[in-house]
Amino acid sequence: MIREKTVGMLLMFVLVLPLAAGCAPSLKAKSVDVNQAFLVDPAILTAGTGDQALYRYQNPNFDFRKYTKVIVDPVILYNEKAVEGAARENYQKLANNAFVYVVDELRKDYTIATEPGPDTLRIQFAISDAQKAAPVRNFLTTFMPPGIAISSVKYAATGKPAAVGEVTGEVKMTDSGTGQLAGAALDRRVGGKTLSGVFDTWEGADSAVQYWAKRIRYMLCEARGGKGCPEIKP
Repeated sequence: MIREKTVGMLLMFVLVLPLAAGCAPSLKAKSVDVNQAFLVDPAILTAGTGDQALYRYQNPNFDFRKYTKVIVDPVILYNEKAVEGAARENYQKLANNAFVYVVDELRKDYTIATEPGPDTLRIQFAISDAQKAAPVRNFLTTFMPPGIAISSVKYAATGKPAAVGEVTGEVKMTDSGTGQLAGAALDRRVGGKTLSGVFDTWEGADSAVQYWAKRIRYMLCEARGGKGCPEIKP
């Protein structure tokens, strides 16, 4: 059951929009506040290692191997500050794209289902604190040597390049029929810088959700003991 959490805004989106062409790379953040987790009790999450999510949980008694279908719930997106206008549209685009990315990845290994049933997993994915990068500062850190230097220093100290978007993602996996918890993860990524990312200040966040979609597929492949699981660079 989703733990109650007071937030300024809670948005749920299921419309599917065309995917944005091109995307700036995202980088793994140094840390995330485990108490941001709201799909599961933060107390069950433990720190990940290597290229794993910053915090994770896997039920040792859950048999992933028997599952052949998966339900992907509408993506939940929340932010502590109310937004409207163009910013709201960007949030919706991000949530919609996240849904598309997850479905596209998981359909490679599973049948996508819409109703609970035998051998069917349920995936819940949430995005929080999706920050829009400052356009002018982003331009400078991409093109100007002084900006690049400032960005590098800030990333080393805080895990966030200067003026590039960042996003926290959370995933919960359950048996669709019984609700038994299979696994969960909490992770945070920051936007990298490329020439193509200058004028779309949401590309870093979009890149992050693409990465997480691939990681969800990888996590499931590993959990069921699959061979040749498609590894993703952190």
